[in-house]
Amino acid sequence: MKLHEQKFELLNHLHNKRNLSSELPFYVESLLYKVSSDVTLYPVENVRDLGVKVSSDLSWSKHVGDMVTKARSKLSWVFSVFKTRDKVVMMTLYKSLVRSLLEYCCPLWDPVKTTEIQLLEGVQRTFTSRIGGLYSLNYWERLAHLKLMSLQRRRERYIILMMWKTYHNVVPNSCSIEFVETSRYGTKAVVPSLSKSSSMRNQTLYDSSFAVKGSKLWNKVPSEVKAEKTFASFKVSLSKFLALIPDNPPVSGYTCSWSNSLVDYTPSRWSDI
Repeated sequence: MKLHEQKFELLNHLHNKRNLSSELPFYVESLLYKVSSDVTLYPVENVRDLGVKVSSDLSWSKHVGDMVTKARSKLSWVFSVFKTRDKVVMMTLYKSLVRSLLEYCCPLWDPVKTTEIQLLEGVQRTFTSRIGGLYSLNYWERLAHLKLMSLQRRRERYIILMMWKTYHNVVPNSCSIEFVETSRYGTKAVVPSLSKSSSMRNQTLYDSSFAVKGSKLWNKVPSEVKAEKTFASFKVSLSKFLALIPDNPPVSGYTCSWSNSLVDYTPSRWSDI
């Protein structure tokens, strides 16, 4: 099969950008890649792959920013075209036209940085503030009134659903996640280890990876929920369980006693629900 060389793109993931070798002559040439005698690839900062923008620093900031811009553009279009602010109509438009833009492939890029979580949550916050009859409520109150999950909680729910599929071999176990059976907690996922000497940057990449976050979230789900045999029954049980947990996502101007992530929910809190 002949490949189109002009459509190739090159991403360089540098472990240490402060490496002294970057000061050496011809260092830039070492980052190039020759596809053929006629085509040489030069490093780029971002590459779009199947609708997701991957950055050379392995962060999702560019992808998150572009998604929010696109979603807010769609938000403005909805507000300008549809004059009604009826709750049913507004929620139908939001779920079908706006929210779907913010959740595409989210188990892969789910952010851990508070600023990015706030950026995403701000879209839903803006939309719900325009629904008739809810003007006097704050964002957290609007979520409760509409029985709506925060985008942060929905992304974690999608990750847990993907973990169920991984455990039951519905999808390939691409991250080689290991599961062990325990008498007390049911099926648990083994969280990959990280060297204590790793840099802060590597720690952030570690925390945001699917293998780590997915395993931690899976281990927070009660054993009776994880024991569900079918995907449909698991989704129902998981949703009922998540509905019992306070959902106060981080948003600008609001103060919450915890990160709102299930990963940070302490055992003492589990006994309260």
